[in-house]
Amino acid sequence: MKKCAYCKIEVGGNLKKCPLCQSKLTGPEEPVCFPTQTILKIQSFFYKLQSFIVWTLMIVALGLDFLFGLNPFPGFSFHWSLILLMWMLAFEFGIMRLFKKGFSSSRILTLFVIIVLVMLCITAYYFGMLTYVLEWVAPVTLIGTMIANFVLAMIDKSGNSMVYLLSNVLVGILPYVSLYLLGKDCPVAWIVALLVSVIFFVGAIIFKGREVVSEIQRRLNM
Repeated sequence: MKKCAYCKIEVGGNLKKCPLCQSKLTGPEEPVCFPTQTILKIQSFFYKLQSFIVWTLMIVALGLDFLFGLNPFPGFSFHWSLILLMWMLAFEFGIMRLFKKGFSSSRILTLFVIIVLVMLCITAYYFGMLTYVLEWVAPVTLIGTMIANFVLAMIDKSGNSMVYLLSNVLVGILPYVSLYLLGKDCPVAWIVALLVSVIFFVGAIIFKGREVVSEIQRRLNM
């Protein structure tokens, strides 16, 4: 067993330094007292590797754009590296944080779609394609999300998916109401999204009536 000459304690295992004063331990090593977290070490390595790659891409892009004046998008005058920087930061500090233990599949899916759509709208604005994204890409993506949330709510036993299924109603109604109040014609894709959200809400009541009522009461503190 190893010993610390300063703290006068004995330390089991194969530690190199004293856990109290960090001084070098003396004496023979012993078998490890606790199991080694091999999986956590591998996950930590890959997380650090992807983080290094992301930051390398951001630094290189900023250098090529601002220092060398490289513009891979002729005809556009904006700094493309800032768009890439936005996506990389959203990936590193947004999307990567979603894949944690305790996050339900519906939560991961919904937040992932929201982050990507926000980034996509900002990018489309600088490329002059914002109208196309808002009228077609966004509603079609949200329709797919609503379908996935409905399926997850039907097979989920803990009830964690129900809140995201019910939020589909707002996703379908709010754009339509907003365009109606502004006096603008609602694109066909958003009308389909409205119908899909109402259909899935009716389906939730039919298949999960009690869970729908309890979820609404819980969220409204009734």
